[in-house]
Amino acid sequence: MAKKKAVLFDLDDTLLWDDRSVKEAFQATCAAAAEKTGVDPDALEEAVRREARSLYESYETFPFTKMIGINPFEGLWANFTQGEQEQFRKLERLAPGYRRESWTRGLRALGVNDEELGAELAERFPAERRKRPIVYDETFRVLDKLKGRFKLLLLTNGSPDLQLEKLAGVPDLAPYFDHIVISGQFGEGKPAASIFRHALDRLGVQPEEGIMVGDKLTTDILGANTIGMTSVWINRHGVQHTGEIVPSHEIRHLEDLLPLLGE
Repeated sequence: MAKKKAVLFDLDDTLLWDDRSVKEAFQATCAAAAEKTGVDPDALEEAVRREARSLYESYETFPFTKMIGINPFEGLWANFTQGEQEQFRKLERLAPGYRRESWTRGLRALGVNDEELGAELAERFPAERRKRPIVYDETFRVLDKLKGRFKLLLLTNGSPDLQLEKLAGVPDLAPYFDHIVISGQFGEGKPAASIFRHALDRLGVQPEEGIMVGDKLTTDILGANTIGMTSVWINRHGVQHTGEIVPSHEIRHLEDLLPLLGE
């Protein structure tokens, strides 16, 4: 591997354990609903996730959210108050109703017709998610080893206000990075070559001098491969890899990155 000058990291489920934060927020919110109504909390979570996804895909903002890389469950707690594009204003207007409707429909799917409770759960979920900024154990150990030896950049898909809020929840994280690039601020999301080139320009390095570390083949790995940058897929759950998108390296643990960089 050519000598590297810069390491680009994805944020969600690479450095921050977003999946777990969302899962625990669902569990807490659904447990509260179960206490009031007797519904099965797991069945409610499944129903709300299903209803949220189908509602989210029905909005005219869906192609935009897909391009920027904002998933339906982020929509359940995002306020969309930032971002230049008009689409963010539409999302800001849609968000409160989207949250309420997702929870109300989820309850209804289990035979509970209670709009008031739906509205209550719609506000409970964001509060539960905000209480849970969870970072992987190894995140800071790895960043400590790299800081000062490499240029570091955070390259994340998402809504600017939400990604900045996730970082604010873990205040020690952002200072490690020379630059933070958020798709919603840039106007296009990973895997677009443009956002990767923009990130490298910010650092003043060539594609072959950089390495991209992320958990998603379809965004992090595909985008890095497209511009000829070394890609490292962090596959913590041992997912069987099939398909067209082949990472330069696959690791199970963030610390497995260090030997690749000669650390």
